[in-house]
Amino acid sequence: MQNNHQVKKVLITEEQLATRIKELADQISKDYAGKNPLLVGVLKGSWIFLADLVRAMDLDVEVDFIAASSYCGGTQSTGHVILTKDLTANCQDRHVLLVEDIVDTGITISHLKKIFANRKMASCEIVTLLDKPARREVDVEVKYAAFTIPNEFIIGYGLDFDEKLRGLREICVMDTSTIK
Repeated sequence: MQNNHQVKKVLITEEQLATRIKELADQISKDYAGKNPLLVGVLKGSWIFLADLVRAMDLDVEVDFIAASSYCGGTQSTGHVILTKDLTANCQDRHVLLVEDIVDTGITISHLKKIFANRKMASCEIVTLLDKPARREVDVEVKYAAFTIPNEFIIGYGLDFDEKLRGLREICVMDTSTIK
């Protein structure tokens, strides 16, 4: 485990991730059979989850990315969403799946759903690796969640602290006492 001095504990193992992502991919493949959904990864945290999800799906999908954040380097949401990259794909009349690493306050994903509401899609659903309802400030409907987690600061498997620790192979609880 890299940087283990910042890891308080492993919350979800590599094996648990692989098993649950395959189950989620199977469900999405069933629900979108015969369709060509557009999977939109919310950067930066979702890219590892999105890659594993797409490889486990039995669908022909298109992938694009959008970048938005409400953290700006800390452990708490600022409440203000910054959109730094928009889609390049046309999502009109498409079934769109917004793929997030974590939905906690709901602020970022709610903001993205509002932006997408004007784009005349056939449908738009949220897929998240981690759902943290204890921190929800904005009501959002998550259609597909791999795991529901407690209110702890999470790192690894694409999730970061200040752009670090994304490469951990597990989902870990960060030891916030190590933050200087």
